[in-house]
Amino acid sequence: MSFKQKLADKTGLPLKALPSSYQRIGDIILIKLFGEAARQKKKISEAILEMFPYIKTVCGIKGISGEYREPVVELIAGDKSTITIHKEHGCLFKLDVRKIMFSKGNLSERRRLVGQVGPGETIVDMFAGIGYFSIGIAKNTKAKKIYAIEKNPVSFGYLKENISLNKIKNIKPILGDCRDVKIKEKADRVIMGYFPGTERFLSTALSFLKDSGIIHYHNIYKENELWKKPFEELKKAAHENSIKVLKKKKVKSVAPHMYHIVIDCLCERKKL
Repeated sequence: MSFKQKLADKTGLPLKALPSSYQRIGDIILIKLFGEAARQKKKISEAILEMFPYIKTVCGIKGISGEYREPVVELIAGDKSTITIHKEHGCLFKLDVRKIMFSKGNLSERRRLVGQVGPGETIVDMFAGIGYFSIGIAKNTKAKKIYAIEKNPVSFGYLKENISLNKIKNIKPILGDCRDVKIKEKADRVIMGYFPGTERFLSTALSFLKDSGIIHYHNIYKENELWKKPFEELKKAAHENSIKVLKKKKVKSVAPHMYHIVIDCLCERKKL
């Protein structure tokens, strides 16, 4: 029986008024509610708590706001704390779902990236957040050093907690705008896990790389812009240097005809 049908049986509300899916982060469930469901949010949320005894809190998510991509979240039922510890790929992520976005839609991409990293690599994670990519890489590969840069002080606080929680020694957390950060050691790999507007940071990504290295470029594009526009932006940032696309991928749909994409590209600096 589907989640939606179980919810209908519990609440007595019509199927068309109910959410068809939910997102579980640790022991918290996030749901999107519209129309009649929004008006019946308390009844629906209390039914969810009965359906899942291991869940402590139900929240409604209304969207994402601002430069730091902060979730707009309403606590509806259950425990008043929105802080939880989420488990993924053997890693622990502590966060407050009212302050920090955690997209499970990026799960396969986080797993894929772990498989790309070779032993002894130096990595720069330009938009580290709470450690979405960096923690998994540190726990599951033999990377030498990961420089995890984060501008949002709240996310940075959780990044440091998660490094400690996972007993990781090879991540150096750095608070600040990646464009202002200076790292003496050059990287084999740079992760650009932020959107939209990521193209504005490409020159910074290239400056972090060794003479030859890989960039994982994330951004959002309209369907009719794929794949011409992102390739043009990469070539423009590279100037006369060589840039070769190794893989391109749609990560997920973010709106009708709009996609979060990632491009893996090998960048090689032109020898003078």
